[in-house]
Amino acid sequence: MTEERGKSWSPPWSATVLTLFPEMFPGPLGQSLAGKALKNGIWRLETVDIRDFARDKHRSVDDAPFGGGPGMVMRPDVLADAVDHVAAASRDGGRVIYLSPRGRRLDQAMARELVAQDGIVLICGRFEGVDQRVLEERGIEEVSVGDFVLSGGETAALVLLDAVVRLLPGVIGDGAALEEESFAQGLLEYPQYTRPQNWEGHEVPEVLTSGHHGNIRAWRRAQAEELTRERRPDLWERYLRSAKSRG
Repeated sequence: MTEERGKSWSPPWSATVLTLFPEMFPGPLGQSLAGKALKNGIWRLETVDIRDFARDKHRSVDDAPFGGGPGMVMRPDVLADAVDHVAAASRDGGRVIYLSPRGRRLDQAMARELVAQDGIVLICGRFEGVDQRVLEERGIEEVSVGDFVLSGGETAALVLLDAVVRLLPGVIGDGAALEEESFAQGLLEYPQYTRPQNWEGHEVPEVLTSGHHGNIRAWRRAQAEELTRERRPDLWERYLRSAKSRG
């Protein structure tokens, strides 16, 4: 079904977010292209309030960590009940992701992996994190949006969803634009220019107004390579290895 997405009818790509703050969604994803796609049924968003699975009248979801230390930890029984509830209602048993600084780094390759799924489940942590046992017992993978710490997983979930949703067929009108942006070819994107042609004494590079498409393509590739080499040596090395392997 995933390979045929966009070619014939299939259920919309779906995201289920487990959070203590469901009112944070769709947030910015309700605007612009992602919001229009949500309204048009290209993708679907559901939020699940983790507190609905609390086991006491105070709707407690956390407790002090064993071994001592600051902060609180989300209880495994409460979170597992929320995950199991979503899994029971899921049509495909898709990937369940916990947004965590310890996880695999989100990149464009992962975004393409996730858009090929029928949907995903995202867990937004709070406090000092969640009990390790529920991650292990429910086969939950950890994903990080960068080497920094946020107050909660909700912001990270919005970042991940934006990266994935924009790849869905029909979200961005000109699909060719996706093929030339940063990371699509393993490089950072080349510089962009528009009118006016002369702005504060700075001219647009002459090649871009030449009308010679072959020269424009060559210039853009050279610029992308130079930017990647200067700003992201790690990507540049990966790009060289990939080019070498292709012969």
